[in-house]
Amino acid sequence: MRRLILLAACFILGGCAVGIGLAPPPNLYRGGLNYPDNLVPEVWRTAEPKIFYMTDRAPDDESYGSGRSDSMAFGAATVKFGRDLGWEELLNRTRADSDEQVSTLWVPDFEEIVRFETTPLPYARSDGRLRHLQDTLDIYNEQASRFQAVIADEIAQTGNRSLLVYIHGFNNDFEDSLTTLANMWHFAGRESVPVSFTWPAGNGIGPLGYFRDRDAGVFSVHHTKEFLRMLAQMPEVDSIDIIAHSRGTDVATTALRELMIEARGAGVHPKLMLKTGTLIMAAPDLDVDIVRQRLQAERFSESFEQINLYINPNDGALRLSAYLTRSTRLGALNNEDFRAGELERLRKEALVHFIRVENVRGGFGHAYFRDNPAVLSDVVLALRTRAFPGGTLRPLDQDEDGVWVLHPNYPLERLPDLLSIEARAARRDER
Repeated sequence: MRRLILLAACFILGGCAVGIGLAPPPNLYRGGLNYPDNLVPEVWRTAEPKIFYMTDRAPDDESYGSGRSDSMAFGAATVKFGRDLGWEELLNRTRADSDEQVSTLWVPDFEEIVRFETTPLPYARSDGRLRHLQDTLDIYNEQASRFQAVIADEIAQTGNRSLLVYIHGFNNDFEDSLTTLANMWHFAGRESVPVSFTWPAGNGIGPLGYFRDRDAGVFSVHHTKEFLRMLAQMPEVDSIDIIAHSRGTDVATTALRELMIEARGAGVHPKLMLKTGTLIMAAPDLDVDIVRQRLQAERFSESFEQINLYINPNDGALRLSAYLTRSTRLGALNNEDFRAGELERLRKEALVHFIRVENVRGGFGHAYFRDNPAVLSDVVLALRTRAFPGGTLRPLDQDEDGVWVLHPNYPLERLPDLLSIEARAARRDER
C-alpha cells in the first residue's frame, strides 16, 4: 500500500506544474459583463505584452532552470497569446460566449536587465556591529535603483501606480511563472504592472522533487524580501497586490512576515511600509498549525486590505502533501478542521476570507485558481473592485459555519446587479 501511495504521489505531485495555455474566459465576461478594454493603457493593448520578472534561478543554456543562484536577476519577457493573434481578436476570445479560446501562451524572448551582486553581501565588524562593506553595498544599491527605474518608467507610460506580483508553486518552471501571471493579469483588466518572482522550483517529480522544491523555497525567502522591499520603497508605487499559489504561499508569507517584524521594529505600521493591498492565496500548501502560530498569532492580516484563501477539500496534490508531511494543509481544509470559535473570530476581524471552491475538475483539483471560470471571476472582482465577499460586487454565498462558497456558475446568477453597477459607472465616466 505504501508503494502504491508513493507511486500516486509521483504522478500527482509531478502534475502540479500549471502548464501553458489561456484559461476559459471567466464567467464574469461570458455572461455579458464587459472586459474593461477601454481602461487598458495604449502600450498594453497588445497580444504580446511585456511581463517583468525577478528570479534567483540559475541561468541554464536557454533561460533559467531549477538550480539556485546567489544573485538575483531582473528582466522583461514577451508573452504571446496564441501564435498570430492581434489585440482585437484576443478581446473577442476574452469576452466571447463561444468556446473559441487561445490555444497557448508562450515566451518567445526575454531580456535580463539587471544582475545583482551575490548575497550575502560581505560585511565586517565595526564599533561592535556587523556592517556591510560600503563599496559592495553601493554597487548593490545602484543595481536596485536600475531595477526601480525600469518599473517607474512602466508606471509613467501607463499611469498605473499599482503592481501585481505573482509567486508560483511547486514544480513550475520559468516560463510557467510568466504565462500564468500573464493569464491572471490579462483577465483582471491589465490595471497594474505585472511582475513575477520565480524561485528555483522544478527539482524533479515525486516526493524527492517535492522536498527539494520546499528547500528551494526556503532558500528564496531572503531574495523575496529584497524584491518586495525594493518595490515598496518606490515613491511611484501606491499599492502591491500579491497572488501566491501552492508552495509559493510559503515563500510569500515567510518573506512578508519577516518584513512585518522589521517594520514593527522600526515603529512603522507594516501596511504603510510594504504598501500591500490584496493578498490572494490559492491552494496554499501550508501547515495549518504553523499558520496559526506564525501568522495568526502575529496579526499577519493587518498588513493587507484583505486576504482571500481559496480552498478545495478534494485537492489531490494537497492530500498527498498532507500524507508526506503528516500535517493538515491550509488549502484543503474541511469545515471541521477549524477550531471552535475560529471562524467566528475571523468574521469579526473581517480581513481573512476562506473561500471553498466547489466541483473542481481537472489538474488534481490544484490548479483551479487560473483555469476555473468561477474562481477567475472572483479573483478578477477582488482585484478590480477591492470589495469584500458577500456584497453586491462580490456576491458569494456563505455556509452556516461562515465559509464562503464559490459555486461553478458564479457569479452568473447575480450578473444583473453587476451589470447595473457597471452601467452606472460607465455613465459617470462619460460625464
